[in-house]
Formats: sequence, structure tokens, C-alpha cells
Amino acid sequence: MGAMILAGTLSACGFHLRGEVSYAFTSLYVSAAATAPLTGELKRALENGGVKLVGAADAGEAILDVGNVSDDKTVLSLSSGGRVREYQLIKRVTMALHDTNGRDWLPASEIVIRRTYTFNESEVLAREAQETRMLKEMQTDVVQQIVRRLQAAKKPG
Repeated sequence: MGAMILAGTLSACGFHLRGEVSYAFTSLYVSAAATAPLTGELKRALENGGVKLVGAADAGEAILDVGNVSDDKTVLSLSSGGRVREYQLIKRVTMALHDTNGRDWLPASEIVIRRTYTFNESEVLAREAQETRMLKEMQTDVVQQIVRRLQAAKKPG
């Protein structure tokens, strides 16, 4: 009885489990730096989602261009003594999806992910590890956003 009430409540609020994902293309060529860590994670995510990746641009129905991938670090706040108290990490990725004829499926766009963390000089090693972990999580977030955008892409008319 309780399970039925919970299911009814969840369906009434618009919640639904992720179903089968679909893409408007049958095969995809990923144009990105092969050595970039983001590229490997993106290709794995696409293959796990059922996308057929091809090795040449002319062999795919669509081409995903992953352009500039950059990581930036800026100071957000300083202590009264002029020492850094807080940093902001920024990951930027540009992407576009088009077919072999150059028609846009998704126009060029930029994905920007931001994270902040506090800094304490007495915990330098821990903060470096935290920064590395945060950059990896940000990369995973970017990959998920690219995959969602590809799922929403429409074949040009």
C-alpha cells in the first residue's frame, strides 16, 4: 500500500525514471584532441549510451566538434593580511554538432562549470588533492551536459 502511495506521489510531481535514451543520429564522429582526458570520458559515455562511434568524419551521420577545453583558477577572496582565502575553478568547453554537409544540428556553444573552495596554507596538500578531485568532477559534469545536449539535438530540416 505504501509503495503505491509513493509511486502515485512521485508520478504526480512529474518524476519519472530515466528511460531509453535516443539520439537523432545513428553514428557519430568525435573531433577532439585524442589525448585530452575529457575526450576519453566522453567517448566512453557515448558508447555506454548506445552511440556508434566512427573513426572518420565522412563515415558518421554527425560530427561532434569539441573545441577549446580550458581550466582556470581565480582568487575570489583575500584575508585581511592579503592571503588567499577562497579560489574559484572554472572549466570551459566549446562544442558544436553538424553533419558532413556542414548543416548545424547544434550551433556552437560553450559549457562553463564553476566551483569554489576555501584555502588554508596549513592544509596545502589536502587542498591540492581537493582541487584535483573537483576538476575531475567538473569534467564529468561537462561530459554529462554534452551527452544531454546531443540527446536533444534535432536533424536539420
